[in-house]
Amino acid sequence: MIILGLNAYHGDSSACIVVDGKVICAIEEERIRRIKHWAGLPTESIKWCLTYAGISLKDVDFIAIARDPSSHLYQKLITGLSRSSMHKFVADRLANVLKMQDIKLAISQALNMDKNELKTKLVKVEHHKAHIASTFLVSPFEEAACISVDGFGDFLSTMRGVGKDNKFSIIDWVEYPHSLGVFYTALTQYLGFLNYGDEYKVMGLSAYGKPLYLNRFREIVLLKDNGLFELNTTYFNHAEKGVEMVWKEGSPLVADLYSAKLIEEFGPPRKKEEDITEHHMNIASSIQAVYEEAFFHLLNSFYEKTKLDSVALAGGCIQNSLANGKIFTKTPFKNIYIPPASYDAGLAIGAAIFVWHNESKSKDRFYMSNPYLGPVYSNDDIQDALHAFDNELKKENYKVQYVESEEDLCNEVASYIAGGKIIGWFQGRTEWGARALGNRSILVDPRIGQMKDVLNDRVKRREWFRPFAPSILEEYVGEWFESSFSVPFMEKVYSIKKDKQKLIPAVCHVDGTGRLQTVSKDINHRYHKLIQCFYGLTGVPLLLNTSFNDNEPIVNSPKDAIQCFLNTKMDALVLGNYIVIKNGT
Repeated sequence: MIILGLNAYHGDSSACIVVDGKVICAIEEERIRRIKHWAGLPTESIKWCLTYAGISLKDVDFIAIARDPSSHLYQKLITGLSRSSMHKFVADRLANVLKMQDIKLAISQALNMDKNELKTKLVKVEHHKAHIASTFLVSPFEEAACISVDGFGDFLSTMRGVGKDNKFSIIDWVEYPHSLGVFYTALTQYLGFLNYGDEYKVMGLSAYGKPLYLNRFREIVLLKDNGLFELNTTYFNHAEKGVEMVWKEGSPLVADLYSAKLIEEFGPPRKKEEDITEHHMNIASSIQAVYEEAFFHLLNSFYEKTKLDSVALAGGCIQNSLANGKIFTKTPFKNIYIPPASYDAGLAIGAAIFVWHNESKSKDRFYMSNPYLGPVYSNDDIQDALHAFDNELKKENYKVQYVESEEDLCNEVASYIAGGKIIGWFQGRTEWGARALGNRSILVDPRIGQMKDVLNDRVKRREWFRPFAPSILEEYVGEWFESSFSVPFMEKVYSIKKDKQKLIPAVCHVDGTGRLQTVSKDINHRYHKLIQCFYGLTGVPLLLNTSFNDNEPIVNSPKDAIQCFLNTKMDALVLGNYIVIKNGT
């Protein structure tokens, strides 16, 4: 059985192929189109997935899409029709419904097919059920509490259920207009971070402030006795007007979600280019603190209901790695699974896996332990790409060398890193999800404190308060962090041991934490070998790892990597077995 899974007509649109219950490939549209958070129908991702799987659209049995406009229809109509200010919001939602009805036509047109030739069945999966499927049904757990938390999808912001074997049942949920995702996004906008997906900036900034406004924020996010929550909607616009979202060249733009009352309470919003003050830092710290209170309220109350030791989490809010890193200490849960794309891109896999288990009745489960699901390029492909940039490379005095042995390659690159060089590292298949996990990464020495400023000046050009992440050999995590649990997808923040913090200042945040990735020899042999070589040279079993990009989506192809390399001031580029470096180095 072949299933094409889609997240379409929404930010972070994506596609995947599931064959007989196994995820064969997956990619976000932004990686191909080079526009962050691209929204719409992911036609380029569909084409790539079909090509990679060696099939045509005619071979696909089901198209699974992670949206069901008919779900919670009564509540949608009551909410929309009761307020004249919501009429445009309702009209926009209806327009989306019509797009969903014509999706098979749109796909067949994009692939130059006659719709009548397409016998594939379209299955719509409710948004949060697809989120839960994207985590529990690909987790290693036979039974688990399942929780999805995000902005909104199919009129819900939160869903809780219990998974057992290859099914899950829904216990409760939170409806529009109450949403932790909307709360966090609204306050992100208030702090002057206006791009879609900027919430991670608030997380980074929160470490510099104190939660001085926590009690006042507790009047905005209200915890309920049933383990759920409500928003005081007078602080937000969406309850009266809906969430106004437009696409600008494929990237979503969200209108201001906070109301005049929030401004009255906390002062004027920060302008985008305005300096960040202590007040802004304290607001960020308070946002994170009240979010965590509500998040752990959801988790702890659900543990009391289920008494299950394992929890599977998904939804945009589960990108909050600060909160994720505290689950073991703030809740009784003993096991956690968070997929590499817990946000809306992951809905493509969730919808496809949900349909597989519903249609096949198979009891076999696919465990997604490997995040490398995107395109791969051979050394021949890389050589062709380098030839295409031959003039530019020669003009900049770069030489290209081929290193046959993996051992020699990793030793040479490790010596460059230990010598203070910034390395672009392009290997194997593209990562699935928002994190660079050692295949599309920029790597530097974590021992050099000023590397944060050097990286921002020469390559990343991002805000001074944002931390950089460490990739650590899995077998050494307990020696360097206040936890021995693995973090394969860089989805949790842990405290770095005090005696180690001074040794790795480039990856130690101001509060002594790091958003780590644990690197397994079995899952990414070459990246593990590189860090091992660096460890042999320095006694430090980790590298600073940041995404291979420059204010654009993470690089996908050798061409993307070479262009990014030439546009920035990295010292060397490693593409497969090729090293590009200045002559005389």
